[in-house]
Amino acid sequence: MTHLYHYLHVHDWVHSITINYSFMYSWKVGKSKMSPTKDNENGESNHEDTEKKKTLGGIKTMPFILANEVCDRFAGTGFHANLITYLTQQLNLPMVKASNILTNFGGTSSFMPLIGALIADSFAGRFYTIVIGLFVYLLGMVCITTSSILPQLRPPPCPTKENCIEASSSQLWILYLCLFLTSLGSGAIRPNVVTFAADQFDMSTGKSNPSSVGRNFFNWYYFCMGLATLTALTVVVYVQDRVGWGLGLGIPTIAMVLSFLAFVVAAHLYRRVKPEGSPLVRVAQVVVAAVKKRKLVVQENVTPLYENRKLDAGISADGRLLHTNTLKWFDRAAIVTQDDIKDPSCPNLWRLATVHRVEEIKSVIRMIPIWAAAILHVTSQSHQHSFIIIQAGTMDRHMSPSFEIPPASLSIFGVLTMLICLSTYKRFFVPFARRFTKNPVGITCLQRMGIGFAINILATLVSAMVEIKRKQVASDHNLLDKPNVVIPISVFWLVPQFCLHGVAEAFMSVGHLEFLYDQSPESMRSTCMALNWIAVAIGSYIGTLVVSLIHEYTGKEHNWLPDRNLNKGKLDYYYWLMSGIQVVNLMYYVTCAYYYTNKPLELIKDGQGEGDLELAEDKSVSSKSLLDGRNRDSEENGHQDYKEKRSL
Repeated sequence: MTHLYHYLHVHDWVHSITINYSFMYSWKVGKSKMSPTKDNENGESNHEDTEKKKTLGGIKTMPFILANEVCDRFAGTGFHANLITYLTQQLNLPMVKASNILTNFGGTSSFMPLIGALIADSFAGRFYTIVIGLFVYLLGMVCITTSSILPQLRPPPCPTKENCIEASSSQLWILYLCLFLTSLGSGAIRPNVVTFAADQFDMSTGKSNPSSVGRNFFNWYYFCMGLATLTALTVVVYVQDRVGWGLGLGIPTIAMVLSFLAFVVAAHLYRRVKPEGSPLVRVAQVVVAAVKKRKLVVQENVTPLYENRKLDAGISADGRLLHTNTLKWFDRAAIVTQDDIKDPSCPNLWRLATVHRVEEIKSVIRMIPIWAAAILHVTSQSHQHSFIIIQAGTMDRHMSPSFEIPPASLSIFGVLTMLICLSTYKRFFVPFARRFTKNPVGITCLQRMGIGFAINILATLVSAMVEIKRKQVASDHNLLDKPNVVIPISVFWLVPQFCLHGVAEAFMSVGHLEFLYDQSPESMRSTCMALNWIAVAIGSYIGTLVVSLIHEYTGKEHNWLPDRNLNKGKLDYYYWLMSGIQVVNLMYYVTCAYYYTNKPLELIKDGQGEGDLELAEDKSVSSKSLLDGRNRDSEENGHQDYKEKRSL
């Protein structure tokens, strides 16, 4: 999570590819354990009409989905990467106010994927949710492009940056409407386009090699998303800075139109999975059942707890969750009473829940402390991208006597560094780490996150030192009171911090998503993945609060974050403060990670009974900490204990 907009739009495709690989592998393993002719309870594997399904989906849909995603990523990156410049130079907003607007907008955008995932899973389906999201996003981009063209929708130019007329309330409300529409649209697209692409492959058939198809597709996906991102950061940003904002925003808008058309034109080719139903309903059922039985005593022996393989078949393709001795209050929902066994074939789920459904809630609750560590991380990074672009605007950006690199295009150094790290991670880093950890996968996802946290602290410290150097050069040339004069210091002093942020991103953000996907219950993975964006949202709002308080209470004469003249500010103090916050957060994270245990899982084996009423046997399940190098989903370690249950 290098910074908010870098995180939200520049690296979103990398996060998607991480989910994609995990999703494809999990889908393949889960489906292999189920009969290819049996319907899933949630409609995930409806194979009643096999011949019809063979005519839908498959590799023939990939060009359309790839074209949609390439255009969407190009449009999103081109639209958001340089937005701080548009607000400060075109709408004449003060630096802090503009940065707060973008951070609050980013926070709102991060809440929306949860809504989009719930809508798609509950009733709308992924296809129609994506189509509506693309259309709404397009409306937002058309709106802001129009406002950049019409003079009456923006204030008069202010080249001197002194006594500028800010955008009026009505002009700002148009901006807010545009940003809200793009937030709403992206919320419908982000959580669904990944799984929709995976839906096009029939993972239950053994007549082909789906894993090979998946890998080939996602390799192309990875390459195309990177190319689209880098193109937007160079071409679009350059047009915005050198040609004009009308064309600079018009190009991403045209790309969004192409994205919409590319996706819709192949509607008749897609395989569409039936909506699965909201996992929040199951959560509510467990809580209500536990409340109704709150006066019952949970015995040490778990024998009376209810299990039903047939009932849980649709939400436990990877295996059922085993009972754990934590958060025992929820176990009351699985206690079988006389009223519950009157009709064992059709239990009232608002009174009786299976152990698997109870453990789903427990698994999510155990994840919360680790997930929460991302909040302060986002808080410390939420405004850095905006501030770095403003810093770059005051520095010498010449790459040659006739060419200047746009400030927002500096993000390509972070993207390239991250791409290099991700591409060399398994080939070089994993064998190196294996020598010390003796772990076949090198390091676990929690260790990967911890390394990312530490590197990000180093990147923030470098940012502070570069800002001290920039101000020292400005002071030496008597330029502290001249914000419009270029300081004779190369903008490439900012490159090391971008590279460090890219390395941190490759470790922290990818590890965070791997953790959320791996440790979440399989039927709640879409919703749990949305927790990643909720962390970004909360961290963004806290970041806005921190910046606002700093701006308000550090005085007018020596304000850390001045409105117009960054040379008179103390941005380095802000970086030192954020470094301290990250150190505290790292200590909290290491403590939580040390005590974290994996979710215990039982493999479903062919030939097991599927009785309507089962009672859980007493089991001792050993769940090792991920920091011990025993990650459940690692194919190579085999340390997770799987236990077979008997039907009573």
